Amino acid sequence: MGGFAKEVEVSTSLPPAKAFKAFAEDLDTLLPTVAPQAIKSVERLEGDGGPGTIKKITFAEGYGFSYAKHRVDVLDKDNFLYTYVVIESDFFNNTVEKISYETKFVAAADGGTSIKVTTTFYTIGDNQITPDLMLQIKEASEKRALILKAIENYVLANPDV
Repeated sequence: MGGFAKEVEVSTSLPPAKAFKAFAEDLDTLLPTVAPQAIKSVERLEGDGGPGTIKKITFAEGYGFSYAKHRVDVLDKDNFLYTYVVIESDFFNNTVEKISYETKFVAAADGGTSIKVTTTFYTIGDNQITPDLMLQIKEASEKRALILKAIENYVLANPDV
């Protein structure tokens, strides 16, 4: 199994507890509400939302791929750490075995949050990450960033969420 890791850091004006709640705990309900053009539904297949939970995200038509199944590995409310693994998706194209995401929510000096995401792509066997797959990964990352920004805007406009 080969692979590579990619680190991204984004900022939000939401304080860490609010950011963790929106981007980890409440993500399943917020995604289809805030980004229906991208996310059709989020369905819990197994578990209670905590570690071991399996979710299926169905993407909207025209999104680029149709579904992804996630397994929650860590949902640590005390340390604001959320880790999940995409274990199945039509995005994989017989090249990728899984994609893991480790998301840390760190208090920023301005009262907001620095969200640090480490994404690790694991390939099947000796498969390599091709330039075409790198482009798909870049496009998917850009779409994900837009969705997260939409969630931030929604939470800011609806503080009781």
